[in-house]
Amino acid sequence: MMARFGLAMIVLAYMLIGAAFALATPAWQAPDEPAHYNYVAQVATRGCCPLIAPGDWDADYLDALKSARFAPELLQNLAAIQYEDHQPPLYYLLAAPLYTLSGGSLLALRLFSVALGTVIVACTYATARLLLPEQVWLALGAAAFVAFLPQNVAILASVNNDALAWALIALTLYATLRFLRTPPGTARAEIGWPLLLGALVGLIFLTKTTGYFLAGLVPLALYLRHRAYLPPHPLAGIRGPDALVRDTVTQLPHTPPLVSLVNFFDGLRLSVPYWLRRQIRQPGKLLRAWALFLLPALLCAALWWGRNLSVYGTPDFLGLRAHDTVVVGQPRTDDYIARVGAAQYWRDLAQTTFVSFWGQFGWMGLPLAGWPLWYVSALSLAGVSGAALRLIMARERWNRAGVVLLLAGLLALAAYFYYNSEFLQFQGRYLYAGLMPAALALALGLEWWARLIARAAGQRAALYGGLVLLPLLALAPLCLYLLWRVIVPGLTPQ
Repeated sequence: MMARFGLAMIVLAYMLIGAAFALATPAWQAPDEPAHYNYVAQVATRGCCPLIAPGDWDADYLDALKSARFAPELLQNLAAIQYEDHQPPLYYLLAAPLYTLSGGSLLALRLFSVALGTVIVACTYATARLLLPEQVWLALGAAAFVAFLPQNVAILASVNNDALAWALIALTLYATLRFLRTPPGTARAEIGWPLLLGALVGLIFLTKTTGYFLAGLVPLALYLRHRAYLPPHPLAGIRGPDALVRDTVTQLPHTPPLVSLVNFFDGLRLSVPYWLRRQIRQPGKLLRAWALFLLPALLCAALWWGRNLSVYGTPDFLGLRAHDTVVVGQPRTDDYIARVGAAQYWRDLAQTTFVSFWGQFGWMGLPLAGWPLWYVSALSLAGVSGAALRLIMARERWNRAGVVLLLAGLLALAAYFYYNSEFLQFQGRYLYAGLMPAALALALGLEWWARLIARAAGQRAALYGGLVLLPLLALAPLCLYLLWRVIVPGLTPQ
């Protein structure tokens, strides 16, 4: 009961802070907000779905708007900013009725995004409780991190399809982990769950490409669960390739390299066929689960991808080629490296990504500085170092859920680097596709240090819980400080 009360208080505080951001942040002072708003307006007034076309991107006009802090006298052509028209339509379809009912209110659409953020907070808490049911403080801490991460609040309080994408990613990850723990043998487990997961991924296909990595991750989870509930195999005693690698590394200091290499490949030749037979058993059940997953996922995808192929041509099923043709003048990574060098590029990438992950407001014009930056840096150091020490020293065996969450975080990171390999976009918010795994890792890292300190202080439960939760709850007043002392004065037109 107390845990649910704590979650309710965190969600309520998030909604109040998010509403304050939505109300007080000057109009259009969030990344790409005019383009997302105009997409909603087009759907509400002309139907779905708009086409991206030359003229939707005007770099000079955007630069003038940002330089003047979106001064009212420059907004006469704001409706022409439509460079997000290639995006999948689900967020805009959901927001369009609200646009109509509110008379196009920017605040109403911002509050819609804030409401979607509650799904991310709740799913983070539920995932932590699912994995570590006894560690209530950790679950509340992870939820508080998501709820009060300043940059996350700023984006969720704007008109942006990221809100729906992150909510669906969090919901899909939570549902996947629930499915991993569902015993087999019922229609709900064997049919209902794969269909549900496929439907969630299908909705992601209709929302934003940042969540497309789940189309590969969920089938992997289906395989892991299938393998976990197989009956014991008569060849289970035969060691697999992973054991051979460990043995070879262990023997290297004591065995000539050539002998170790020959033994390794001989072992692989003998063990791999039996190992594969253990891994791939009862393939019919696995193929059925994959088919049930793919049915709703591909049905949703076909609606959007088929439409794109019909209007943009083959092979532009995502509309990205059309987008790249329109946004001429967007900063490119190759040009930046040629100008400043590779070393400076990587320094800028690391520094700006870190700062903007925590808070770089407006159109990346107001980065964290001073004591707020020192605080989040110390919090990051404690969380990351604690998570690393936990991983190294605890020697905990990775379970299926841990593998899925780790891969989700790594895939989000890989997508970020892939995007930056072409466009110069050092925006930490692009890592928020993996925000839920990051929140759990940070909370686990703080929990590692809290356990050590509490043990030294005599196992005081209140001290332990406070050390996990309070540093993350402190982000809530930090958000309000940044809103009133940094964002409002720094972004309001003069």
